[in-house]
Amino acid sequence: MTNNTPNSIIIGTAGHIDHGKTTLVRALTGIDTDRLPEEKRRGITIDLGFASLELPTPNGSPLRISFVDVPGHSLFIRNMLAGTGCVPAVMLVVAADEGIKPQTVEHLAICEFLGISHGLTVITKADAVSVSQLQEVTRSIERFLQGTFLFKDNAPVVQASAATGAGLEAVRAELLNLAVRAHHVTSDALTRMPLDRSFVMKGFGTVVTGTLLSGTIRDGQTLHLQPDDRSVRVRGLQSHGKPVPSAQPGSRVAVNLSGIDAPQVRRGQTLVSPRTLSSVDTLDVEVRLLQSAPALKHRASIHFHAFTSETMASVFLYGYEAVQPGSLRLMRLRLAEPIVLVPGDRFVLRQPLPAGTIGGGRVLDTHPQPRLRKSVTQGWLEQLRAASPTTQLALRVSRCNASGIALDALSAETGLTLDAIRLQIGPAIESGDIHLISNNLLLSREAFDTAAREITTRLQTGERVKSSQLRGQAALSHPVFDFVIDSLIHERKIQLRDETVSSYDASVPTSNPESDRLAAIAHAYEESGLAPPSVLELAQQFNIKETDMRRLVTTLQRDKTIIRMGSDDLFVHSAALSRLAAQLAPLRGSLMDVARFKQLTGVSRKYAIPLLEYLDRQRITIKQNGQRLILSKP
Repeated sequence: MTNNTPNSIIIGTAGHIDHGKTTLVRALTGIDTDRLPEEKRRGITIDLGFASLELPTPNGSPLRISFVDVPGHSLFIRNMLAGTGCVPAVMLVVAADEGIKPQTVEHLAICEFLGISHGLTVITKADAVSVSQLQEVTRSIERFLQGTFLFKDNAPVVQASAATGAGLEAVRAELLNLAVRAHHVTSDALTRMPLDRSFVMKGFGTVVTGTLLSGTIRDGQTLHLQPDDRSVRVRGLQSHGKPVPSAQPGSRVAVNLSGIDAPQVRRGQTLVSPRTLSSVDTLDVEVRLLQSAPALKHRASIHFHAFTSETMASVFLYGYEAVQPGSLRLMRLRLAEPIVLVPGDRFVLRQPLPAGTIGGGRVLDTHPQPRLRKSVTQGWLEQLRAASPTTQLALRVSRCNASGIALDALSAETGLTLDAIRLQIGPAIESGDIHLISNNLLLSREAFDTAAREITTRLQTGERVKSSQLRGQAALSHPVFDFVIDSLIHERKIQLRDETVSSYDASVPTSNPESDRLAAIAHAYEESGLAPPSVLELAQQFNIKETDMRRLVTTLQRDKTIIRMGSDDLFVHSAALSRLAAQLAPLRGSLMDVARFKQLTGVSRKYAIPLLEYLDRQRITIKQNGQRLILSKP
């Protein structure tokens, strides 16, 4: 183990009824997760239980392991699904005296459908069988695990006894190893916390609990509860049993809410940041059926489980032939109740009668375009399902055609933060494959070319057309129309005079203040070198509205006169970048840190870091251990 050990991890249990999941968790943590009177009376787990322990790691930092203990009885599989839907890793429990049983098989299949890829297997009740029987059941479990994620993860099979304590230290050691393997923290996703419990705490009021999937929740923050879109305020937080000022992704969180009563909150609802994610009821998905499942027909009604939510769903197949057992198919699901979901989310499908898990899959799109032919949608989904994250964003921009898509709408559609989208889509904007209009609207190159052809075609007669009339004929929004017109004027394909537009004619004198402005702004960028002013500062300098300045800056960027440095506010003239590359050429093969780069260029850190990142992208430099190796000219 190295210093990449996380501070905490959540691990779910899985396994057949009475195989000792709750007893093992109690032996590890000292906490009995069976809290309901009926659970005590019947001696079985009915609902979700929670426990945690703290282990010292070899590097000296503490690791908090939280367990979500799930019921093993088939009658309570919906509760098992609610508990397993938010965990990154699982502890599969198999009793030595019984071996693999039906719920062992179903629970493992559910974990695979939910995309869980890390875990370990514990054989409990090792003291209840002979040594030879223990060896035989171990071999049978190892054969059963072949081909599953537990086999691919090189997950160990540990023998233990909660009654005698034998093997518990080995389990704890493997839990530490599992924490490192399953540790994946990302800041790219919007805040989202599916709820699994709600109760009233005396003196505090409404308290909800869940696993924070992504983002951060802070004390005093305003959140929205979906699907009701109800505003609530955080008046206190606990994570792993301790008060905290903020909660980080991947942790168990208890949130004290004001503005809502406990009976108004239920399992399956989701806390999100205001004006970000909303619940949806129509999904395009890919589904894989189990080999043991019956064929799934068009318009079938099934149970849909995702995270802590459960609802009925109607199946609409792309291609009406039934989905055969073991096959993978695209389909549309219409949910009876809306759920907060984003592309990439995993889910499980169960049939009502006879009750049982039949398959599961991955969400591809939660905002399907209305009134599109099925063949068009299916072709787009086929592209999307195999595309890289960056290409997926480009596909979403492209399908919006000339309407384009706003950055915040794309964020809500994908579940990604604005910063993550800007970072991923930045190279496409730099190359001109995607246009950023007025600092907010994204338009594909194909849509721009189509709109430009529409305008130039209508002007081929040589007549002058009023700008407003031409916009109506082309059916373009104001921002897109203005952007295309500015670009065509800059390319000398059309000309604008007295609010009328015509094809470009060099013999016709025209007053084009836009061209003069563009030239002046380009000159300002060139004069400023590697330390350019912000867009707002330029707008103030030229006494132009910021929105108009951003439109002009976008035109210069599209023409590659200026180059975006990864921020919507920082652009550098291409001539200044060429001079920088020439300045670095004699230093080829040497290493340079940020301080030396600042000394060479005379710029502050504000400009140095974006410039170095640009040089990395252009393969002029490459980052090595915090320094840059200066390469040959690309």
